[in-house]
This record gives sequence, structure tokens and C-alpha cells, in this order.
Amino acid sequence: MDSLLEQHSIIVLAYHGVEPIDLGATCGVLSMARRIIPNLTFQLAAPEAGVFEMASGVRAIADHSYATCPAADVYLMLGGPGWPNVAADEAALGFLRDAATKGVVASVCTGGMILAAAGLLDGLPATTRRQRAPNEATAPLDAMALLSRGIKAVPAVFIDAGSIVTGGGVTLAIDTTLHLIARRYGRSAAQDVARLIEYDRAWAANTTASDFLAAAS
Repeated sequence: MDSLLEQHSIIVLAYHGVEPIDLGATCGVLSMARRIIPNLTFQLAAPEAGVFEMASGVRAIADHSYATCPAADVYLMLGGPGWPNVAADEAALGFLRDAATKGVVASVCTGGMILAAAGLLDGLPATTRRQRAPNEATAPLDAMALLSRGIKAVPAVFIDAGSIVTGGGVTLAIDTTLHLIARRYGRSAAQDVARLIEYDRAWAANTTASDFLAAAS
């Protein structure tokens, strides 16, 4: 559907230890997109409703808990150094499995590792952050490749596997969010949003770069 009047709802999934840039990149793009697409809505959820603390110590407020969040068209899991705790939380993983029966489940950065823990990436191509942080023994993409679940870990801007979309690391959350907009409202609408946030050249470059092309197209 490419009508800008179509309703489309996104639940952005955060948690303690989420990376601020992941929250800002996704919600920032969605906020600006609403100036063009007024019926695009998004809300924030976390394992528990209320205040959560990001990796930087900055706090934000989740509208809903995972358990009580409303049904949505897209459930978008963020990344950050707190991801291993969520990946070990069976209640959170069960929520994601249930969400996958209701809508598209997407991730940015190391949010993909949480989707992998839920079994949502089994047998699929997927991506996550390529670079290793100083406090990490292994880059997340390499760690994803070591999972014995038939996951094909690929360095990419994003990978659209239909009902599952995984995005690359850090600022590539912008590109993944633009892609999610393009899926529902068309490439032209997403390009308009990219221009509005002054990211059109970067988006074009990222989605045509030779090292990303095969996986992202």
C-alpha cells in the first residue's frame, strides 16, 4: 500500500542498556516522517512500562510493557549493550515469537541478536553490527554467524526476508527505518522523508554501495 493516508503502526522495542543512537535514529526518522505521513504512528515499549535507562545513563519512558503493548504492523527491536539480558529473558523472547504471528518483526544493530535468540532468524539471511566494540570479544555479526541455527549472517545495510527485517549497526538504523517506511508507503515516500531529514544522499549511497548491494537489494 502506497497511499500516504493509510494507517500504519510501529512499536519500537527498548530495554535497559539500549543504545541511545538506536532509539534516536529510529524514533527520530519516524517523528519526521509523520510530517509527510500523518497516519504513521509509533509507540515505545520495554520489558516493563515506565522509565528505562539507556547505555549512556540517560533515561526514557516506555509507553507500554512488552506484555501489554497493543498489536502493531511492525515490531522494531533496538540494539545496545544491554541486548544479552533481553536475549536471555524468556518472557521477552516469547513476546517476540508471538509478535511474529501478528506483524513484521524488525531489528536494528544488535537487536538482531535478540531476534536470533528468539529463533526468528533460523534458516534466514540476517545482519547486525559488523564492527567490534572495545569491550566485546567478538563482533556481533561474527557471533551471529557462529550460531548453529542455519542463520546466514551477511554484512548489509538491511536484509528484508519478508516478515523479518534485520538492519546493520548504529547509524544504519536510519536506513532500516526508511526501508520500513518504503515497504508500506512506497520508495517515493521514503525518499521524501530522507530528503526531509537531509539523509537522501547517504541513503542512496548506502543502498548502492558494492559491499552491501547483494544483501540489501
